[in-house]
Amino acid sequence: MPAFAAELEQRLMRYTAIDSQSDETSNAAPSTAIQLNMARLLHDELTAIGASDVQITPYGAVLATIPATAPGPTVGFLAHVDTAPQFNATGVKPRVIRGYNGGAITFPDNTALVLTPEASPYLATKVGHDIITASGLTLLGADDKAGVAVIMTAARHLLGDPSIPHGKIRIAFTPDEEIGRGVDPRLPADLGADFAYTFDGGAVGEIEYESFSADGATVTITGVSAHPGMARGKMINALCLAAKFIAALPASQTPEMTDTREGFIHLYEMSGTAAEATLKFILRDFELDGLSAKGALLSSLAATLQSSEPRAAITVTTRKQYRNMRYWLEKDMTPVDLARGVARSLGIEPVSVPIRGGTDGSRLTELGVPCPNLFTGMQDIHGPLEWISVQDMAQATQLCLGIAQAAAQG
Repeated sequence: MPAFAAELEQRLMRYTAIDSQSDETSNAAPSTAIQLNMARLLHDELTAIGASDVQITPYGAVLATIPATAPGPTVGFLAHVDTAPQFNATGVKPRVIRGYNGGAITFPDNTALVLTPEASPYLATKVGHDIITASGLTLLGADDKAGVAVIMTAARHLLGDPSIPHGKIRIAFTPDEEIGRGVDPRLPADLGADFAYTFDGGAVGEIEYESFSADGATVTITGVSAHPGMARGKMINALCLAAKFIAALPASQTPEMTDTREGFIHLYEMSGTAAEATLKFILRDFELDGLSAKGALLSSLAATLQSSEPRAAITVTTRKQYRNMRYWLEKDMTPVDLARGVARSLGIEPVSVPIRGGTDGSRLTELGVPCPNLFTGMQDIHGPLEWISVQDMAQATQLCLGIAQAAAQG
């Protein structure tokens, strides 16, 4: 096994078995109390390995310091403890497939589910690796407990060997990243880093400094309620209007029809009755004018539908979520170039592609802490096929350690 592999495997198996799913319908901070189970565990583990200033903040983030052994900037390393609410995350049973043979991977708790290198081409490059998946009924949660395992393993190594030269390192494990609330406004000051990195990326080599810009949108349709037996000329069915609204959306702008630098309009939840219906969307684009156009399109469709049925009430509300971190990082690529240089020194060719999503780094960068995103190896996230290579995680750990040392060397 490569260096750190056994520890990474043990950590990921332990962390993923803990349910820490976030919930966007909750107004609490963190959004679910179960995330604090992970926070408390990490607090205790950081304390046990000798980190200083270990705390759980009022907003649920775990912070800690690895004291400097050499002059240099303060570098932050971040990962999030919550798992995605899109799929079942209760009762995760992680398992290791030793020395992957290149064939199809089946799942003990869901015999209809199959992970193949044909459907997941990156898997075909991992023959001989140790692959971790869940059992078929849940997601795995490598997003982003792989990042947590990488940072914890690197922290344990640095604290255990004070001869390694590095500046002050700040660690942050955040809640609620998956629902866009991972960076509390207090976090930049509490972190106190000159620049930082999230370990929340995929394939080996990914060093990302460009993300979607994101808004959320809610369309509320209020109809006219009436007894269905006496509804002629009276009832305005909100669900029927919602169906018309959905049908009017451009099919070419859905997530399943877009790729590379194309943005999308994603209807992810709808609910209601004949009296009132609610449609929830996420809007994504790499450019602000494209993002604005998508919000304007929803408003235009609502106005058209409203004019066809003036007795209904149709409203569209949008809310800012995060912005493309490229807008700030492209002005000073120092943290990106540092990570690229370390990767090359490890024999890893850096790849920078736009993230079709966002990370805590998107918001942290906007708030003044430059924060690119780095690979962990996680693949097929947010669903039951999620998997990760232990060897990929080991390379991410080497990158983390290398950045800590390279930053101190200037």
